[in-house]
Amino acid sequence: MKATVQARLDDAEKKLLARLARQLGWTPSKVVREGLRLLAASHANAGRPRIKGLGQFSSGLPDLGSNKKHLRDFGH
Repeated sequence: MKATVQARLDDAEKKLLARLARQLGWTPSKVVREGLRLLAASHANAGRPRIKGLGQFSSGLPDLGSNKKHLRDFGH
């Protein structure tokens, strides 16, 4: 699937894109594609923080997390 993307670049960003393309011998499009891949790889596990094991186990107590009786001495 091919897509065309438009981006607004200020003068400094245009110069940076041109410099990278020239240094690497790539087209500006290839510089942008590689930048996108690198950014995606560096944020591969980004997203909402999750609690490990949440919803994985059943205690059999429907109010375990909200009943003060069950929470007594929790966190000590």
